[in-house]
Amino acid sequence: MSDGNEVWITGVGTANPLGSSFQETADNLLAGRSGIVRVTDFDASNHRCQIAGRVPHCPAPPELAEAEFVQLPPIERLFLWCCTQALREAGWWERRSEVRLGLVLGYGGEWPLFWEANRHRGELAQPAHEPLIERVQRRLGAIGPAVTVSAACASGNHALAVGRRWAQRGLVDVCLAGAGEMSVTPMTLACFGNLGALSRRNNEPAKASRPFDKDRDGIVISEGGAMFVLERAAAARRRGVRAYAEVAGFGASSDASHMVIPSRDPGPAIAAVRAALRDARATSEPIDYLNPHATGTPVGDVFESQVLQMVLGEAARTVPVSATKSMTGHALSGAAALDALACLTALERQAIPPTINLDEPSPECALCHVPHEAREGRVRLAVSNSFGFGGSNTCLVLRKAA
Repeated sequence: MSDGNEVWITGVGTANPLGSSFQETADNLLAGRSGIVRVTDFDASNHRCQIAGRVPHCPAPPELAEAEFVQLPPIERLFLWCCTQALREAGWWERRSEVRLGLVLGYGGEWPLFWEANRHRGELAQPAHEPLIERVQRRLGAIGPAVTVSAACASGNHALAVGRRWAQRGLVDVCLAGAGEMSVTPMTLACFGNLGALSRRNNEPAKASRPFDKDRDGIVISEGGAMFVLERAAAARRRGVRAYAEVAGFGASSDASHMVIPSRDPGPAIAAVRAALRDARATSEPIDYLNPHATGTPVGDVFESQVLQMVLGEAARTVPVSATKSMTGHALSGAAALDALACLTALERQAIPPTINLDEPSPECALCHVPHEAREGRVRLAVSNSFGFGGSNTCLVLRKAA
């Protein structure tokens, strides 16, 4: 399998509804805990959906004074915490100026949020605004290439694919890649609510996100994200550092069909999953865990189930599938990065997180579900689907590092 061009994940940083570190997040995923709560920091009483997944704590990096940190926009705080935490874990923080450090941020909501914040302050004019990636890059002192990737819910998978390719081609020595979102705001709740996409189970926040369940009634939006340190496996071995996983494969396609409704043609999504498995040289290798996009919408979950049934064939009855958005909610641009955390959890802990709230699986979603409780078992190959609005289909394959 090895061709000497493998790229490893050697550091992880996160803040999300289930924790502000990988280990805390993994503990809560395997315990089946929900991060969905009522929205209380603004008046949501006139919204159809009044619940969301919130980041309870995003710590200030040690190098940045707390008083200065809390004045930054929430999304900048999120990325700074995730990036510095990941670099520290990988052993690069103190040495980051010695290497070409690349930065790939998956993110899509910067300008609308900036406009909304100004409007709430009563500012009609829009002052000059420095792009987020430039602010993060400068604070990190990252001198390698930097780019923002915006592909809706699939942004995190695209970011990891770009970072992997940069590392493989020698464009960077080390790359920070991942995605995040801090968009639980009145405008976001209103937009998704007007689409009819959100759950209205306001009296039971922890039970609202119900992927694949027959009583699912929509998305529960959330916030948070994760950043990953990527580097060539050969270099990581020489340093003697731990590896979370190998970024083994990636596939992508576009439906070119509709802005928000899944295409009636499963062909493009099927092609993305198959391309990722080919890229990982895993077409004949058993999949030990599959984390689906599965947001809890009546249409989307059925569509993805059909895609997986066609890709997996008979193996659809045996490949363990769990939708961790049942716990984290749907973090929009940050969703794929959080789903990758679930795959890393399965690879590191050799246990599969559950789909909570899956009381009665929909007959149209006939897969090998892992409901309610985590399942221990051998996990060497994990697959994560992220299918974004606009028909952006991606699949990421992570393999246990050897």
